[in-house]
Amino acid sequence: MVLKPGAEETARVIFEKWELDFAIVGITTDTGRLVVTHEGRIEADMPVGSLADSAPEYKRPWTLPEPPAPIPANDVPAPNSLGETLDALMGSPHLSSRRWVWEQYDHMVMGDTVRRPGSDAAVVRVHGTTKGIAATCDVTPRYCAADPHEGGKQAVAEAWRNLTATGADPLAITDCMNFGNPERPEIMGQFVGCIEGMREACTALDFPVVSGNVSLYNETNGLAIPPTPAIGGVGLVPDIAHMADIALKDEGEILFLLGAEAGHLGQSLYMDVILDKREGAPPPVDLKTERATGELVRQLIRQEAVSAVHDLSDGGLLVALAEMAVAGNIGIKLLPYEGPLPLHAVLFGEDQGRYLIATAQKADIASRAAEAQIPCREIGTVGGQTLNLPNEEPVPLARLRDLHEGWLPRYMSSQ
Repeated sequence: MVLKPGAEETARVIFEKWELDFAIVGITTDTGRLVVTHEGRIEADMPVGSLADSAPEYKRPWTLPEPPAPIPANDVPAPNSLGETLDALMGSPHLSSRRWVWEQYDHMVMGDTVRRPGSDAAVVRVHGTTKGIAATCDVTPRYCAADPHEGGKQAVAEAWRNLTATGADPLAITDCMNFGNPERPEIMGQFVGCIEGMREACTALDFPVVSGNVSLYNETNGLAIPPTPAIGGVGLVPDIAHMADIALKDEGEILFLLGAEAGHLGQSLYMDVILDKREGAPPPVDLKTERATGELVRQLIRQEAVSAVHDLSDGGLLVALAEMAVAGNIGIKLLPYEGPLPLHAVLFGEDQGRYLIATAQKADIASRAAEAQIPCREIGTVGGQTLNLPNEEPVPLARLRDLHEGWLPRYMSSQ
């Protein structure tokens, strides 16, 4: 920490209040040199420029394999039951509630936490103001393993989307680059590909990297972890009176899906959990469309045109609907799908750049989406205590909640 001259005692009081060590270790100079002394004797005296600019650089060899080809939705087997498939996904470790973890820690932050765990992003009030800081962390390692460039790009876009879904203006990211042994060309290739994808997304979304760290050589018996460039994003909520969360609020409201649908099932959670496969290309990320859709969502939130917002990611449309219903303890009745895609691809596909919104302003939403040239489809209404799928038995919210909340406690109690 660099203090202004004369602020030393002010800083000392703050450090000691929080029981932190405090010591003045040096002063800045205009000499351009780093001088270290010990007991009155100079132990080091060197030019700062050499330290900053002459550190060794490693240019390790790397290879980046051709990404897998996309898998047509019709080539992915459909399930026997949509409801049973939803149960399996909601009850999987991928989608299980992390309540068991976060309830063991202080998540209220001096009483300024205004959006608690369980939404797309947490929001903490800037103390004494009406502003809020939104924060999220995200990455999908199976996307990065299949196509590092597209996976790195998607990780940044997903963090950006999580912040946007709360009504925040995304500001910046930090990253934690978790990979295997970079001395292996294929691992170094994953590292290179993910960084290039992240850079592309950060540039297109005005979402700069301001800090980060790297964790390499994560291997056991020669087997590396999946490439995992975890993205932590922060954003500013100008007024916490105008935010959104994922919980459905009122019976009778209309649900809309914003964003293009292609039924992309490659590398999806449906394929992983239900079919026990990781095949095909991950879903592509159209950054121009991503930005346009997100800007519309932020406008709708701040103008109080929507009561709930949730971005779509792991598990696709049906999982996102289930999460909104469980969070608000209100059911949903889905309208029949009449488009060209297979129904299981519509419900479980992981196309990017999409949001679910709940609103009472049906005509206004449709017209504003059309004006912004963003695909918009009415998909159902809010009400009851079940998730009603066309031509299937209703799925009780109580069952979905038990599956979602119960996996992690049951797992921990068995260890």
